[in-house]
Amino acid sequence: MLTRIALAALAAACLPAFAQSVPAGYPADYAKTVAAAEKEGKVVMYSTTDSKAAQPLIKDFEALYPNIKVEYNDLNSTEMYNRFIAEVAAGQGSADVMWSSAMDLQVKLVDEGHAMTYASPEAPKLPHWAVYRNQAWGTTYEPCVFIYNKRLVTGNDIPQDHASFARIINTESAKYQGKVTTYDIEKSGLGFMFFVQDTQHFAGMKDLERGFGKTHYRVYSATGNMLEKVSSGEHLLGYDVLGAYALVRAKKDPNLGVVLPKDYTLVLSRVMFISKTAKHPDAAKVWSDYILSARGQKVIGGAVELFAVRNDVDAEYTAAKLDKQLGGKVKPIPVSAGITAYLEPKKRLEFLSAWKGELAAGAK
Repeated sequence: MLTRIALAALAAACLPAFAQSVPAGYPADYAKTVAAAEKEGKVVMYSTTDSKAAQPLIKDFEALYPNIKVEYNDLNSTEMYNRFIAEVAAGQGSADVMWSSAMDLQVKLVDEGHAMTYASPEAPKLPHWAVYRNQAWGTTYEPCVFIYNKRLVTGNDIPQDHASFARIINTESAKYQGKVTTYDIEKSGLGFMFFVQDTQHFAGMKDLERGFGKTHYRVYSATGNMLEKVSSGEHLLGYDVLGAYALVRAKKDPNLGVVLPKDYTLVLSRVMFISKTAKHPDAAKVWSDYILSARGQKVIGGAVELFAVRNDVDAEYTAAKLDKQLGGKVKPIPVSAGITAYLEPKKRLEFLSAWKGELAAGAK
């Protein structure tokens, strides 16, 4: 008959390597969390990160935890928010983990009580502005950029800051008729957030809005559409475009130019939280810890090409490298209650109404 000591040794030998050697700073019983996660068998993700871009993370996570499968759902930020709200209200199964570039919508869900409180052992390694109530975490460090067609836009027509972008489209509106693009702020949560943030940093927003109206600008809900149309020459300038995707494409696309605005560059951080009603809560914790870990961050800043938020990670795309390049001009959007102010229905409608008013004034 096996003794208790022998049984314990046998059980330990059957645990995955990670569980046998709990990383420094992790709870001593973290192996139990991993074991519970493996029993759950999967984690359900709702995310705005393209499925193709997320594959290196999923592949690495499943290699580390082969008994936990990732069920990944790639959605538009507004669609993702509405689907989660509807499913939770109906008591249906929904996401275990929400991971979105629409930071304000994510924080709104947290403030409305939809997030599980979890003190991730990786949280102390994050910037202070990227941790919200031990319920949500900023996971990336992505610049908001301008894009342009390098064949058709040259010299002084390449906007270097927000004021020059406004000047170009106002003074050369005939050249740029139907040739300027940005996010549809009524349908894209990300686009709406970017423009709200711009009003806090750029005093010339009304001039910019009128320029959009004067050139009859075109709007899209997805970054890929803007990159494709500017590259082809159908559009010439793109405003407030998600920089991680733009910079990656520009490395391989000779037609696409990218500008990090010199007056200020907004920095987005994709916000992740665990649903309070998660059906696979332990798997959600293990996934979240992986994304925030040095290993996960290295994949984010390397194969995924989204910029690691941690300063202790060595990869091609990192917060430290971007900060060095931009100096004091970088403006990270904090994961905080303050970013949700314009999601209040009355303020949102007022913002959109004022926006449309300036567009109409420019179009006259």
